[in-house]
Amino acid sequence: MGKTLYLECYSGISGDMTVAALLDLGADRSVLDRVLKSLKVSGFETKISRVVKSGIDACDFDVVLDKEHENHDHDMEYLHGHHHEGHERNHAHGTGTAQDHHHHEHRGIKEITYIIEHSAMTENAKKIALRIFEILAEAESKAHNVPVDQVHFHEVGAVDSIVDIVSVAVCLDNLDVTEVIVPVLCEGRGTVRCQHGILPIPVPAVANIVSANHLYLKMTEVEGELVTPTGAAIVAAVKTKDKLPETFEIQKIGIGAGKRQYECPGILRAMIISQNAEIDEEKAQTEEFKNPEIGNNPKAENQETKDTIIKMETNIDDCSGEVLGFVMERLMKAGARDVHYVPVFMKKNRPAWVLNVICKEEDIETLQNIIFEETTTIGIRYSIMERTILPRETRTLPTPWGEVQVKVCTLNGKEQLYPEYESVAQLSREKEIPFTEIYRYIVLANKEK
Repeated sequence: MGKTLYLECYSGISGDMTVAALLDLGADRSVLDRVLKSLKVSGFETKISRVVKSGIDACDFDVVLDKEHENHDHDMEYLHGHHHEGHERNHAHGTGTAQDHHHHEHRGIKEITYIIEHSAMTENAKKIALRIFEILAEAESKAHNVPVDQVHFHEVGAVDSIVDIVSVAVCLDNLDVTEVIVPVLCEGRGTVRCQHGILPIPVPAVANIVSANHLYLKMTEVEGELVTPTGAAIVAAVKTKDKLPETFEIQKIGIGAGKRQYECPGILRAMIISQNAEIDEEKAQTEEFKNPEIGNNPKAENQETKDTIIKMETNIDDCSGEVLGFVMERLMKAGARDVHYVPVFMKKNRPAWVLNVICKEEDIETLQNIIFEETTTIGIRYSIMERTILPRETRTLPTPWGEVQVKVCTLNGKEQLYPEYESVAQLSREKEIPFTEIYRYIVLANKEK
């Protein structure tokens, strides 16, 4: 099962900060080195070190360029009078077309795609990296009113930016991160001077990414740019949720250092967390029914618990079953408790679907955004519903082929066992034993007890 990553962006986010934080979490440096050596890009080397930012020990990831690839024309001087190195080593925010003439190599999305596809990255890492580049390309295209395939970016095409984005993708894949929670991006204020002149903060590319991908931005009193285009694109590409579960455990912490000196610490804190909302609910219910006070109650074995759940519902026409299958997958991954859709006939006898989503209140916004993004619907209905829940707990049981997880519910003092699908499916794949054979064994073994 994949890991859940929480990115705490209170000092903003950039490409090198993200790489450093992921390396600090334990991403394999040798795997990253092997991929970077396979890139059809020259003129750089990477350095990983420890630094202290605002008294906090942090990992620093630095891409050192040779003289030919240094970004000499990237003037990042801020108007309040101080020159700061950028989070991403003086990346420019401007973008050019094919008619621009500079001494730098300018690469478009086609050239960058070729570099990634011919690297030693895994397919999943390639997918992540290409998505980040696509988001950047779309943002720059909108900012400068040119087609995506005609954008030759300094920000995206620069060697150090390519290395940062590829490194983020490799590290996320290596850590087996499948869920990413980013509640908010904290941004500074003021203006920044770059190759194309003076730009307001957030710079146009960042503003476009935030708008197009429904990210939450919080403006702070810090003077200067905290969120770089690459940092915003990384979040847009990998974020699956914007709310933390009510309770969770922190398994590991990684801290990545930025290059700028601001009033804020200048670090990105990344955490691998466990216990999603559903597990929290089951754990709370289990503890409730193990409580000694309940145990002393003669009616405890029949006791049930109640809670409140949200039902989201919408009618959808002009949508294929394949699309709805993908929507279901996204909704479940983003925190939905259950998803189903049924065929119906609407007015004028049009065939359509009714999509139903069961969720907790804190997940409504994330899930509704997925529905609006992926389907043709223009409205969603909500109902607050009470439900009764049997006490349940998760157990691990032995089988002749290995251990499996089961859900055990209690009613009138009797236990009913339900094998967990994913656990049975994984064992079936590993041992090449039919799914039904393992499932029946677990059920029958439980009945014989």
